[in-house]
Amino acid sequence: MKPFRNPIPLPVTTALVAVCVALARPAICQVGIAQEARPNIIFILADDLGYGDLGCYGQQRIKTPQIDRMAAEGMRFTQAYAGSTVCAPSRCVLMTGFHTGHARIRGNARLPLLPKDVTVAEVLKGEGYRTALLGKWGLGEPDTTGVPNRQGFDEFFGYLNQHHAHNYYPTYLWRNEERYELANVVPNEDAQGGGKATIRRQYSHDLVADEAMRFVRSNAGTPFFLYLALTVPHANNEARDEGMEVPDLGAYADLDWPAPQRAHAAMISRMDRDIGRLFDLLKELQLDERTLVFFTSDNGPHREGGNNPGFNDSNGPLRGIKRDLYEGGIRVPFIARWPGRIQPGTVCPQLTDFADFLPTAAELSGAPVRSGIDGVSILPSLLGQTAGQQQRPYHYWEFYEQGGRRALRQGDWKAIIQPWDGNLELYDLANDIGETNNLATQRPEIASRMRRLIDEAHRPDPNWKEPGRWPVQTTP
Repeated sequence: MKPFRNPIPLPVTTALVAVCVALARPAICQVGIAQEARPNIIFILADDLGYGDLGCYGQQRIKTPQIDRMAAEGMRFTQAYAGSTVCAPSRCVLMTGFHTGHARIRGNARLPLLPKDVTVAEVLKGEGYRTALLGKWGLGEPDTTGVPNRQGFDEFFGYLNQHHAHNYYPTYLWRNEERYELANVVPNEDAQGGGKATIRRQYSHDLVADEAMRFVRSNAGTPFFLYLALTVPHANNEARDEGMEVPDLGAYADLDWPAPQRAHAAMISRMDRDIGRLFDLLKELQLDERTLVFFTSDNGPHREGGNNPGFNDSNGPLRGIKRDLYEGGIRVPFIARWPGRIQPGTVCPQLTDFADFLPTAAELSGAPVRSGIDGVSILPSLLGQTAGQQQRPYHYWEFYEQGGRRALRQGDWKAIIQPWDGNLELYDLANDIGETNNLATQRPEIASRMRRLIDEAHRPDPNWKEPGRWPVQTTP
């Protein structure tokens, strides 16, 4: 093969490259952000937190004053959705910008991201951001291409495997690609690190929260992206009815509630406390107005570890919980706070889901927004410039457990097909947020259109051939 020789003189080539790069970059100034004012980005992801678990979304008994204050000082979305109704695929959608009809990982399987997959961390790292994942990953096992340090994260501390993450008192976590030993004792520990500890010395959530404080303090002088993927209030499934593991019950210790409900509430309030600590640190370091913080959950509330999501109305007015594609399984709290840029106390009805985070982060950083992904930037909505907000043609989810199910939302219409090739249900969410009135037979033309869109949204993939029968090993 002949060596390549550039026929264009080097100075001209350099100039052309500069022009092409400039043209490829989104015009951030169009939405009011100068290149030198790029914000730090913190994305806080709770685990199995319901739409109704926060005071700012109607919760009456679980106390979340710091998150409620975040909503009062920022923007609260009312029609935001997770990427899926369970852990791993939801996080894949968040990191890659593809919905579950196109994503690499579409279920809770130990399937890693590949080198060709582009994550939010890689996009931001390419723009000079320092990147960290603290908490739970779920997109690549040890020594695979999917581990965080091979997917754009400079730092990682926490759990690689979602099954390992059930255990709040594990014998080890991961720091980058090395095991980080802990002082807990888990006599029945399984191969993935799951089990129930008998000696509990180090609570993983507290360790992760402290790492977040350290990372922010250590990187105060450079743009940073912190993906804080907390594990609360997920249950330790292996502990069965004692699975809501928390060091103390706090304000709920003396309440006449079932023990799992007191612990569930204490987990949420503990998370709320640590989010308050993080905001205090941002103010101390004078980073408050230079940092955009998001808060949300990876899916709806669970019925595991003894928890009863109905006890404190965790899904609010919504139908369904985790593993459902009804609203309660996928509609989640979503709050954004950026003092001086996001109007305080704003309630935003913009339809959005996790696929929108990558293009939003790209536009915030000045990076070229990838073509071909499913998400769109919601920066115009965040800045109150709704007239410039691009709308997606629809939002789509598919789920491979329990016989499989698929769902699609377009405007106010929501369609669900379950099992995979079963009957279609159709709901008008503008008038029926609880999905109680199936209109499929009354509006056949809309039902037909929605089924066609659902079929079009699914791209066949050899790893996801048939619901419940994957060629990869699955985890709970």
